Amino acid sequence: MNILNELGPVVNSETMFAKEEYGKPINERLSSVLRRNATKNDYANVSIQSKVSYSTIRDVVYRTNSLTKINAKAISLLIHAAFENSIASKIQSEADMIYLNEFLKL
Repeated sequence: MNILNELGPVVNSETMFAKEEYGKPINERLSSVLRRNATKNDYANVSIQSKVSYSTIRDVVYRTNSLTKINAKAISLLIHAAFENSIASKIQSEADMIYLNEFLKL
């Protein structure tokens, strides 16, 4: 088994966020995309991996807490999870469209 698979995703929060983004809530669009594409399990897994509490991650995503150097790693990991989930959702949606098309005969 590849050792990288055991370590999980490699993300660099230092290059993901600009210096001026720290100390402020994340932007509204990122908040919306994360809420739409990240699950409670993703929050829990990111919390364990980053050692940042679930509630802190949730508060940053819901913009009631600011982005910090400490929680930025957790948000970076959550972005990665949301990205993977959005791809899986797109694939599932396309398969569903093909299946439903058979009923509608479009």
